[in-house]
Amino acid sequence: MNEILDLHQIQLSSLKTMYSREAIKTINWNQRGLMIQGARGVGKTTMMLQYIKENFGFDSKALYVPMDHIIVQNYSLYELAKFHYNRGGTHFFVDEIHKYQDWSIHLKSIYDTYPQLKCTVSGSSMLQLNKAQADLSRRYTTYKLNGFSFKEYLEIEHKIELDTYTLDDILSHHVEIAYGLSSKTNILADYNRYLQFGYYPLYLEGEDYYFEKLQSILNVVLEVDIPIVTGMSIQNTQKLKKLLAIIARSAPMEPNISKLAELLELNRTTLYQYITYLEQACIIQTVMKPSVSFAALKKADKIYLHNTNIAFALTGRATNIGSSRETFFASQLKQKHQVNISPSGDFLIDEQYTFEVGGSGKSFKQIAGVENSYLAVDDLVIGSTNRIPLYLFGLL
Repeated sequence: MNEILDLHQIQLSSLKTMYSREAIKTINWNQRGLMIQGARGVGKTTMMLQYIKENFGFDSKALYVPMDHIIVQNYSLYELAKFHYNRGGTHFFVDEIHKYQDWSIHLKSIYDTYPQLKCTVSGSSMLQLNKAQADLSRRYTTYKLNGFSFKEYLEIEHKIELDTYTLDDILSHHVEIAYGLSSKTNILADYNRYLQFGYYPLYLEGEDYYFEKLQSILNVVLEVDIPIVTGMSIQNTQKLKKLLAIIARSAPMEPNISKLAELLELNRTTLYQYITYLEQACIIQTVMKPSVSFAALKKADKIYLHNTNIAFALTGRATNIGSSRETFFASQLKQKHQVNISPSGDFLIDEQYTFEVGGSGKSFKQIAGVENSYLAVDDLVIGSTNRIPLYLFGLL
């Protein structure tokens, strides 16, 4: 298996020194079983190789195996783990795990046979990983890697290190935080560029073909990932694409499920499934009212695209300025907080804080008298009292 060892060395040697994401520090890499999930293009491979290079160098205790490489096709996943363990290996890293047939069975066998071997795996097909997660839940801990936050984008663009803030920090100290940040960058220009290019690390390869590359990623999800997991026919794949096009044009969408199902010539159950598939694949995000019953849990009250970059890739522009604002706010908050539709404003966060999202002309009229209510304003550099610049919620 010398060619496997050579491949490991080549992958590490060709890794360019670049931005080290905060997730590298927050993940517990020493778990016996760790599964890193994330949408296609969010940087899972790069982060895994960075961790290996920073913590092991070229030490033989770690072995990286990309399952989508042609050389690896000749070997059994279990046999690769056995080979590495018998050589004194302690950490086994497997990338694009979903490319290997029956991978969940092999991972269970590796976990049960070699308790001293730490096994970290990643995959780009969110649906395939989700499907197998139940089988591996007792053995593997799941970590979801998102795209770049606005904070990470700023750090990369300006080669600076910024503090990370809690929501309470921003609500209480947003004026001081904004003053400090605005002295380092033209913050509104950076915010507007992030809406177009900043979420996926592939923007580091250049912006000229960014949207074409993102469109290719979306096509792989729609034409390969979802059909493989669901057995969807080509005809229904076209309906899935049509659904996404409708969402992209109208997001934020307040779906009328009956009318939408009729338009797509689908039954309601199938339509709900399609919305679930798109959300699991990190193409859309749904936001619901605070649930009052179990039946209400499956109803999406609003549908947004997963991030604003997808809007530009699908439509050539943001769907509209209001949609961009709300999509940004929801995508940044949902990573750490419970986000619901508010009966008064736009969003209810953690069933405690009400937010109305808008531009400089937005007033407190809609949320007047609502306790713990705030405006999140997108063309504001420095706020005051409960009027907070929208971009600051990208520093969470």
